[in-house]
Amino acid sequence: MTANKTSNHDRPYLQIQGLVKQFGDNYAVDDVDLDVYRGEIFALLGSSGCGKSTLLRMLAGMETPTQGKIILDGQDITKLQPYDRPINMMFQSYALFPHMTVEQNIAYGLKQDKLPKDEIMARVEEMLKLVQMSKYAQRKPHQLSGGQQQRIALARSLAKRPKLLLLDEPLGALDKNLRKQTQLELVNTLEQVGVTCVMVTHDQEEAMTMATRIAVMSDGQLQQVGTPFDIYEYPNSRFTAEFLGETNILHGQVVREEANETEIACDEMVRNILLSYSLGRPEGMEVWVSLRPEDVNMYKEKPAHFKDVNWATGIIEEIAYLGSVAVYHVRLESGAIIKSTIPSSRWYLAGEEAPTWEEQVYIAWHGDQPIALTH
Repeated sequence: MTANKTSNHDRPYLQIQGLVKQFGDNYAVDDVDLDVYRGEIFALLGSSGCGKSTLLRMLAGMETPTQGKIILDGQDITKLQPYDRPINMMFQSYALFPHMTVEQNIAYGLKQDKLPKDEIMARVEEMLKLVQMSKYAQRKPHQLSGGQQQRIALARSLAKRPKLLLLDEPLGALDKNLRKQTQLELVNTLEQVGVTCVMVTHDQEEAMTMATRIAVMSDGQLQQVGTPFDIYEYPNSRFTAEFLGETNILHGQVVREEANETEIACDEMVRNILLSYSLGRPEGMEVWVSLRPEDVNMYKEKPAHFKDVNWATGIIEEIAYLGSVAVYHVRLESGAIIKSTIPSSRWYLAGEEAPTWEEQVYIAWHGDQPIALTH
């Protein structure tokens, strides 16, 4: 994961200011402000129709903004034609020329720019080495695997040394196993070159693995911007909490607020949830509690350390076995379902049989794990 990697935060390298794109009465992108820093791999994450691809196309110059500015390295590029922008875009389909060799595909943009022949050859060789494809230089795209085609498309995009690289669902054409392998390869290549990158994806895992920072988009607006760690651990809304990974959302009201703790009565729980931090919210305020399944511990017997808060009992209704972990769907006394993700080795190491369907279990969590949200 790249969440702990730092970038140059002296000043924004790419500035998106008040960007709007309207199609009739529909706002595909609605007043977006965003700063991207030099050397970042920045992910626009959202479901289909959220506006992320339209935003990417405006950066590339393929769509004209209704209003707003795009500033790259101090230059206002809002009105520049695509071919005048120091930007390259790699498409999901790769768009390789089928009649050209790998070498010719990489050289194509450089020839269009009328670079000297020696410089073109040197740069193509450099790109082939970078993506470890030198021995495939004379092959045609149809003679390559999907992963190899992806590398060549990347090499072609980087050959012109763009100030900004745009990736549109860069691994969307690969199968699941190859995607996982290619994610880190792609990150390592981009970091070697040091190019600033904005990528669009609907795949949460891809964004979490590859990006320095993520912007979660919905209805043409940015819902939250931050590192993968910050967005996952500290979502700012129910939408972000539910979009990025699995979570249990509980509805309730603040019943007690003190300097270092907050007590919440939840509709779905017989007992209250006690947070080990202050919300700074008045008593009686409506809140929603996000509780990640991996933070929900499970016990077959009621532990002696249980107090009056932060636990519940229920019956196992479903079990999803995923190899290294199992996800238990526990129906509480209220009828609500809470998901608990438990390592498959947990019961074996404890010398116990794993709980099974229709079995009563006890679930609990620590006070610093739930996140209280106001919308």
